[in-house]
Amino acid sequence: MATDPASQPLPGRYRHYRGGLYTLLCVGRHSETEEWLVTYTSEQTGDHWVRPLAMWSERVEGRLRFERAEEE
Repeated sequence: MATDPASQPLPGRYRHYRGGLYTLLCVGRHSETEEWLVTYTSEQTGDHWVRPLAMWSERVEGRLRFERAEEE
């Protein structure tokens, strides 16, 4: 997966392919495995989530799992 900071997603609002709105807080590394992880918050519930960057960036059903949301 891309480890170049220029190719990583930027903090901000993203829409999940199923419609939910999330705020990406940061991209960081797992302390043991050095896997790149994304930390984000659900706009609906306020819950915090962590997902591997590879999963964040992958395509599901022909669409990106998370796409940058238009600012309102």
